Amino acid sequence: MDEKPILEKAERIRDVIRYIKRFKNAAVVIHLDDDIIDSPLFVSHIRDIALIHQAGLRVIIVPGARKKIDEALSQKGISWTYKNGCRITPNEAIPLIRNAAFDAANVVMTSLAGENLTAVIGNWVRARGKGVLAGVDFGTAGEIDKLDDSTIQSVLDNGFIPIFPCIGWSLNGKPYNISSSHLAAQIATHLKADKLFFMLPDAELSKDSFSIPADLGISPEGCIPAMNIDEVDEFLKLNNLEKDSKSIVSQQTSSTKGKILSLLELAKKAVEQGVTRVHILNGSIEGTLPCEIFSDLGSGTMVYASNYGKFRAMRREDISAVLSLIRPFVKKEILLPRTEQQMESEYNDFIVYELDGAIRACAALHIYDRSQAEIAAVAVDENCTHIGVGPKMIEYLIEKAKTISIESVFILTTQTADWFEKQGFLPDRIDSLPDKRREKWSPQRGSKLFRLKLL
Repeated sequence: MDEKPILEKAERIRDVIRYIKRFKNAAVVIHLDDDIIDSPLFVSHIRDIALIHQAGLRVIIVPGARKKIDEALSQKGISWTYKNGCRITPNEAIPLIRNAAFDAANVVMTSLAGENLTAVIGNWVRARGKGVLAGVDFGTAGEIDKLDDSTIQSVLDNGFIPIFPCIGWSLNGKPYNISSSHLAAQIATHLKADKLFFMLPDAELSKDSFSIPADLGISPEGCIPAMNIDEVDEFLKLNNLEKDSKSIVSQQTSSTKGKILSLLELAKKAVEQGVTRVHILNGSIEGTLPCEIFSDLGSGTMVYASNYGKFRAMRREDISAVLSLIRPFVKKEILLPRTEQQMESEYNDFIVYELDGAIRACAALHIYDRSQAEIAAVAVDENCTHIGVGPKMIEYLIEKAKTISIESVFILTTQTADWFEKQGFLPDRIDSLPDKRREKWSPQRGSKLFRLKLL
């Protein structure tokens, strides 16, 4: 019997259970672009939101209402303009904008009711008018002043889903129009949400639509699965956007590309202000939301802080996870097989990269004498190769070797010579190996030796 399919299924199930445990009671803010609300997949996305809510996540929804507002104003012959991403209208437009925003929220609430979920639409946002800036009167456009924390937490504690229309209210009850995407970002920041999702149709950060920095990892399909905030800066700069937030917002357009660029800037700010991760999701793909939360097979792009995940010393209880991690590399004959007994005696030499409670990478530093050490068992989960874990592990172990005055580190490899040469390693003779390691070298395997001098 072929055990491989069973092992793969078991690992996927373990991952789902691990993610559910990791994110139970986590706060997630979901911004639904109004094109999603009007799409054939809207009902499917609502079912997915119901699924993650039932899994124990605390869900907050912010629906977009741009198209409904456009339609309401056009029917009354009221014109509008945009400045710095804000809709500017005369005062008589605000009742129509308010009704359109609550109409969009009601569509979401009704759909959630169809999944036996209770949602609440509320006026939890205190706002103030933007006023006159640089000679421009922003009229009915507002800025968030305060959120009603206690009421929002009470709604979440009671198992309800709060829905935020893109409207804020002044102290004297005057409504203001607020950008729904900015509102979602500020709610996520204020609540220190674990995740913020922006879902819009055809949202792919791909090489076909954008200029991608050369050192940024991409998927086999040519899309960017993840960026840290420094890489977001580089990406925006390459795509002709200045780092200044006002400049970026001013270039916002109704096109998908323009929306994505603006959302990237919002994502960067949210992460800098404490949101753990922000995801831009392609809402044209069914199942994109649970796939992004409960697996490594997300279809969107994640923005994260530069210290995402962590390196740490391996512990005895990690042995099973590390053996599972290196198994595919052993089958491809990239790594030598290791037994549980062998790992029991060597685990102190290893470091691991932990992400969401799972071991996603490992490497070892075997010290033979004061002059030489071997970097071995370098393995990175294929779903994490795009975040540069491999080079960071090598750098970490090299620095560790330097601190104990090791003269050089070496690696033995059959298939990854090019990768190590990029890290600065140079070919060396097998007879330069320490005696203990040379005894284990096999001519049949034919591993090549590469060395990096440290002193």
